[in-house]
Amino acid sequence: MDGEAKPRYVRTMPTPDPLPPVTAFPRPEIFAALGAEGIRNLLRRVYVELGQSSIASLFPSEPEALQAAADKSSLFFVGICGGPPLYEKKYGPPRMRLRHQPFAITDEARLVWLGCWEEVLKTAPETEGFPREHLDTFREYLTTFSRWMVNKEG
Repeated sequence: MDGEAKPRYVRTMPTPDPLPPVTAFPRPEIFAALGAEGIRNLLRRVYVELGQSSIASLFPSEPEALQAAADKSSLFFVGICGGPPLYEKKYGPPRMRLRHQPFAITDEARLVWLGCWEEVLKTAPETEGFPREHLDTFREYLTTFSRWMVNKEG
């Protein structure tokens, strides 16, 4: 190492994988069945659940702001479910892990988030016309993707 600068420190903190997990996106038949409006309604129901959950402090407390957050999130879900890239057009690249960094997301919070989704998905085929045959792969996507959002132990 003659002439080379020696490192001053060694990084011992684990760093999360900067790339999203390898998982299949939800099937495009979901967007075909629900459309942007159906996906927005689905997300609004999820956010109502989140707003009443043990992780409500991670979400806006005012009903209008909570609905606006649901609507913003729905733009992302439209795109991953086979619709047009509405989120990217309005906000740029999703960078979901980066956008969620300001919030302390533990594995416990992730499980609560998934529970809120599950509560809504139980009736989504009847209420939103969610294709029943694609529920399992959608749940798999949520489970895998949500692991990537965890940014804090505890």
